Amino acid sequence: MEIPLKSLPGGRAAASGRNMMTQSDLDLKETTLKEDLKFYFMNPCEKYRARRQIPWKLALQILKILMVTTQLVFFGLSNQLVVSFKEENIVAFKHLFLKGYSGADEDDYSCSIYTQQDAYDSIFYVINQYRHLKNISLGTLGYEHEESGLKICKQQYKRGTMLPSNDTLSIDVSTETECILLKPKELTGKKVELKLNSSFFNLEFYRLIQVEISFKLKGIALQTIHARELPDCYAFQNTITFNNRAHSGKIKVYFDSDTDIQECKDWHIFNSVLNYYSSEYCCMELEHCHIFHPRRPVAKHLNACQQRFVNFFLEKYKRRVCYADRLEFLNGWYVLVIISDVMTIIGSILKMEIKAKNLTSYDVCSILLGTSTLFVWVGVIRYLGYFQTYNVLILTMQASLPKVLRFCCCAGMIYLGYTFCGWIVLGPYHEKFEDLNTVAECLFSLVNGDDMFATFAQIQEKSSLVWMFSRLYLYSFISLFIYMILSLFIALITDSYDTIKKYQQSGFPATDLHEFLKDHSSAGYRKDRTTFPLICCCRRQQSDDNLILIN
Repeated sequence: MEIPLKSLPGGRAAASGRNMMTQSDLDLKETTLKEDLKFYFMNPCEKYRARRQIPWKLALQILKILMVTTQLVFFGLSNQLVVSFKEENIVAFKHLFLKGYSGADEDDYSCSIYTQQDAYDSIFYVINQYRHLKNISLGTLGYEHEESGLKICKQQYKRGTMLPSNDTLSIDVSTETECILLKPKELTGKKVELKLNSSFFNLEFYRLIQVEISFKLKGIALQTIHARELPDCYAFQNTITFNNRAHSGKIKVYFDSDTDIQECKDWHIFNSVLNYYSSEYCCMELEHCHIFHPRRPVAKHLNACQQRFVNFFLEKYKRRVCYADRLEFLNGWYVLVIISDVMTIIGSILKMEIKAKNLTSYDVCSILLGTSTLFVWVGVIRYLGYFQTYNVLILTMQASLPKVLRFCCCAGMIYLGYTFCGWIVLGPYHEKFEDLNTVAECLFSLVNGDDMFATFAQIQEKSSLVWMFSRLYLYSFISLFIYMILSLFIALITDSYDTIKKYQQSGFPATDLHEFLKDHSSAGYRKDRTTFPLICCCRRQQSDDNLILIN
């Protein structure tokens, strides 16, 4: 017959001893967990005071800011040469191929013509300038190849008659397109006169919709050599359009140029040193060192410290940790640093390939480098946030963001309503309401108080009803968005700022994680404070040791 342990003499003492050992182990686990969590949420200066851990990440971040910004500046200067070369060539093309071009575009088109003779003169002027391009151009321009040339296409209605004096019209609305190709070799021969005198150039303007002249030219940018870079080869696809769709007696002349940067096939440069790998290689080495170290806190502490805290809380208090406390372990700044490092590495690789003329993705490279530099400088706020007097901006943004997003969703519905209404009603009478994108930009500028009088004054008074509606539309929009919606938007942010200031004075609302850590003293971490590096000269008061700065 078995006798229960608790009925034996000393059984209760043994059970009590095991309970005391379990409680002692639990207390030891709690103390160890608190110390680890306390250290995890310390800033670099506090970690140095606690364990003499040098804040190498902070120093590396500062070094990375300098190198990434320097790389961006050099790439921006190089990209500026590319942009200026393209823009200057487009201006040169307009002066070369548009007869009577004044140097400034008329609205969204380059120039306009009003007589038939001007139309013929403008078309033949393009042909003549293209034929003598090598003799008149100041730039490094040339034809694409001998088989390409000047392509002229005219689009017109198939047939029709028009007698405006009798108010009669008979026209077939279906269109036909005829094209002719003038090659560079043909333009220098005698046969060119036969083509220029052909019936193709007999235009019936009452049927004519548009004449489109397209040609492709090649160019080489030599100014990059002075910046110790390899030259770029460009391909300019130019299109000149004589638009007669309105048949209003005015033909609008459009000039469009699509620029494509290509790799030069064969180049030889003498007496020049082209060194373009040093800064990118250093930056990539820096990123290689930096990108893998922040991952360890993200992965290690998020999975280890968080899981230890969750398991301990469930074991001791018999309840689960809330979702907000779990998010405290995820440091969003590390995620931002990782994204910034990845973009910097990819951008640096593209930049090296661009300088080696293996790639021409200037836009992609500029987006990656520009965004990564933005994230790097935003990441500096992380270190300012360790000080209570500097983290007001971060805390205010965190507190106001949910309310601001909900408010913007509601205000956005009203904004879209005004956008569609202005586009459909005022579009025919106001240039700022011609398309949806322009309407949205115009209304956003009105919200910020820009260009108000011009918007009111440019409404055409051709329709009294539309004019009265425009006044009601503009006055109601400005009153609603400036005096009410914008004021409420600012009030939401101000309310969050006041709340943060009140919390900084009286204390932030305590969560389970804060309650768990606030009674833990970090005295065990303190060591001699007689020597500190210069970067950790910011000392905290003894009474601040129970403050937990969690980002």
